[in-house]
Amino acid sequence: MLCACCFYLTFAPHHLILLRVMAQIKADLLILGSGIAGLTLAIKTARHFKDKQILVLTKTVEGESNTRYAQGGVAAVWDTATDNYEKHIADTLDAGAGLCKADVVRIVVEEGPERVREIIEWGARFDKEKNSSDYDLAREGGHSEHRILHYKDLTGWEMQRTLMEEAARYPNIRVLEHYFALDLITQHHLGRLVIRVTPGIECYGCYALNKQNGEIDTLLARATVVCTGGGGQVYKATTNPVIATGDGVAMVYRAKGRVENMEFMQFHPTSLYNPVGENPSFLISEAVRGYGGILKTADGEEFMQHYDPRASLAPRDIVARAIDSEMKKRGTDCMYLDCRHLEKEGFVAHFPTIYEKCVSIGIDPMKDLIPVVPACHYMCGGIMTDANGQTSIERLYAAGECASTGLHGANRLASNSLLEAMVFAHRIFAHLEDQLDVLDIRNDIPDWNAEGTTDPKEMVLITQSVRELKEIMSYYVGIVRSNVRLKRAMDRLFLLYQETEELYKTTSISPQLMELRNLITIAYLITRSATHRRESRGLHFTTDYPELLSFVEHTVL
Repeated sequence: MLCACCFYLTFAPHHLILLRVMAQIKADLLILGSGIAGLTLAIKTARHFKDKQILVLTKTVEGESNTRYAQGGVAAVWDTATDNYEKHIADTLDAGAGLCKADVVRIVVEEGPERVREIIEWGARFDKEKNSSDYDLAREGGHSEHRILHYKDLTGWEMQRTLMEEAARYPNIRVLEHYFALDLITQHHLGRLVIRVTPGIECYGCYALNKQNGEIDTLLARATVVCTGGGGQVYKATTNPVIATGDGVAMVYRAKGRVENMEFMQFHPTSLYNPVGENPSFLISEAVRGYGGILKTADGEEFMQHYDPRASLAPRDIVARAIDSEMKKRGTDCMYLDCRHLEKEGFVAHFPTIYEKCVSIGIDPMKDLIPVVPACHYMCGGIMTDANGQTSIERLYAAGECASTGLHGANRLASNSLLEAMVFAHRIFAHLEDQLDVLDIRNDIPDWNAEGTTDPKEMVLITQSVRELKEIMSYYVGIVRSNVRLKRAMDRLFLLYQETEELYKTTSISPQLMELRNLITIAYLITRSATHRRESRGLHFTTDYPELLSFVEHTVL
């Protein structure tokens, strides 16, 4: 029997003997995910390579992604009269708590404005100042200047709309909706022993479940790019949509690719507290605090000045821990955001969705304090890549939230994520310019085989395991951690892993089962990485090692 510390070392794909012919779909470029990273890359490649076929996979519909839920905006040095690259770089490095890769930070900050200009050319409608052609630049926590371009409080939705309309112009982009990527295809599927230290691992595509007919197809390409978003559904309270189950990171880890810094899961300080419970939790954008909202207790007292001189505009890790600390200290279920002093017309114009949501549950932001609580929001670690988006597996790239490029370090600076996705989508495209004509498409890949499996008799086994997983991670691997909590989490995750693998070996594939497997992998990676980091840094705080010690640079699994 494997111990809990190493149970994922043998977490490899099953059902791989060729017994019957399944559908094969070939393309020059395979992109898993249709958010900002995936569609930006698809558009750029399609424009440049009119003779190449680009295949984009999404497990629901094209418009459903983490991107569309982004409220705040995209950070870029825009007003050079007051802002500059060095300020944005300094803010990013400060938020990252010493773990950002300085060269990557400079790349993203300096290349970012051009990528923003591109999406504006494609039709993105960022808000402008009243009676002016100048953009209305917002400021968020951790930023020293106003540099956030936004579209009301629906920036992600607007950028997703723009990219979908632009992508529809290119006949060589094919979007396959309701396709669930199951596993990446490597030499492992050709009968070769592949372990994490095997040199020259290559990716040839992926197996994917067609959710509309239940068949598992083999998708082959010259190069594959993982743009599958985050894994926020590993926690009970999360602002992530229900599709955010860490599929890409889990697939790369199973394929023996390198994953790093998974302990740094960012909790957004201000999701709307709703006693009824919601999944996902509704986000109260950081831009509200940038607009003048102030964090307070139920008694109306400010408290953030006790934790950081920047008060309500401190970086997210500091604010989330402060709110968590105040809640525990006072025995309350939430803290509050005070917007009563703000002018109503301007607030509603900037945050119409937030205003309407609050009113819908009986809260008038102009008269009432808004109850807020931290919720899992963004995965700062992920698939390890270089400055061109290349992973440790050849012919495989990653971009967006699933990738760990080195930009965020131990804590992401607000509104840097959309910027990073566009910059790395462009850099992957630039790197592939000379590669797509050189790489081939493998024709000797076996089809997926599910012989010997049966339909699951009790779906409750899967749904209950998901519920248990969320409870484990929320109580033991949340904002504040300890050695005892991490050990307890690892022990319980091991039991869930064993039960789920037995289901996987004996029952037919379903999206629910695969999402459970992926969530267990993400939970393991977060917990294991947190166990390795014996210090408190950025988003990782442990009561056993409360000081920042520079004990570990990067946790690579």
